[in-house]
Amino acid sequence: MTFMGDFTYESRPVRVVFRPGAAVTATPAEVEHLGLRRVLVVCGSRGEAVARAVADALGDSCAGLHAEARMHVPVEDADRAVAVAQEAGADGVVAVGGGSSIGLGKAIALRTGLPLIAVPSTYSGSEMTPVWGLTEGGAKRTGRDPKVQPRSVVYDPELTLSLPVPHTVTSGVNALAHAVEALYAPDTSPLIALMAEDGVRATAEALPLLAVDPEDLEARSRALYGAWLCGACLGATTMGLHHKLCHVLGGTFGLPHAETHTVVLPHALAYNAPAAPDALTALGRALEADDAPGALWDLAGRLGAPRSLAELGLRETDLAQAAVQVAGQPYANPRPVTAEGVREVLQAAYEGRRP
Repeated sequence: MTFMGDFTYESRPVRVVFRPGAAVTATPAEVEHLGLRRVLVVCGSRGEAVARAVADALGDSCAGLHAEARMHVPVEDADRAVAVAQEAGADGVVAVGGGSSIGLGKAIALRTGLPLIAVPSTYSGSEMTPVWGLTEGGAKRTGRDPKVQPRSVVYDPELTLSLPVPHTVTSGVNALAHAVEALYAPDTSPLIALMAEDGVRATAEALPLLAVDPEDLEARSRALYGAWLCGACLGATTMGLHHKLCHVLGGTFGLPHAETHTVVLPHALAYNAPAAPDALTALGRALEADDAPGALWDLAGRLGAPRSLAELGLRETDLAQAAVQVAGQPYANPRPVTAEGVREVLQAAYEGRRP
């Protein structure tokens, strides 16, 4: 990759603990390290058993368990969670689960300024970013605020053992999307490029192993390591067309988050490829492929992931509205974004054809 001699890199303070069993053994220590005495544990209904184990390990430091996280963080859910935290007298939040749980924890941190500890159980990468998102009135709003950056992140590969193979695959490709867009972001840097390439390599190597043996802890650890790197890239750079597409498809049309990333990524990358040759070179090395968009499409299909927006429930009549929304909001992207160009990307993703 051509050396970039003009860049700015800002590191974000976050403490990371990475080891099997850390969710229960390390989270109480992280609460103590931050000087917290009453933390609210938040999660979704699917991850409540794990979150309860963490809450039990916290003992008297746990102010309660709030298991109402939902995808895309509806604003009414955020309002309710903030009220629960305030009523409990919480001085911190521990979010246990995937992107929805961590997103709800971030919503509480955004409104209250309470410090956040993240214990991720998927590969979403949200735990490594200062990015928050809320959905209201059929639209998803996102922003960046240092208050929502978790102060500690506890990575426990054992938490991902129960993640079903279909969710493992789509969550992993979701992580890849962060690194892909970081490689051609306007605020990328040599360090981010290294992290992105290694994150893609680690994740792409781990996912096929997990499709064969979901209980391979070494592969789970490698996938989680890759997600960490990819998430850090997301937190340090500006995302482009791919993420804007997914925010609109999720926030306005209710499509599932990780699955939407999986379907859209090859097509968004193919659209940007002519304007991002260095990114394509790095991705080719990481994926060991000459055609990175095609390799990502092949990977998803080989592992049984959805490859069309039609499979996810989008109607073809929705494509025009989605294209207008995506093209109507300015954001950084290596190739100019037009309504016609976005419509072509969406049509290809809707049909699920190989880019």
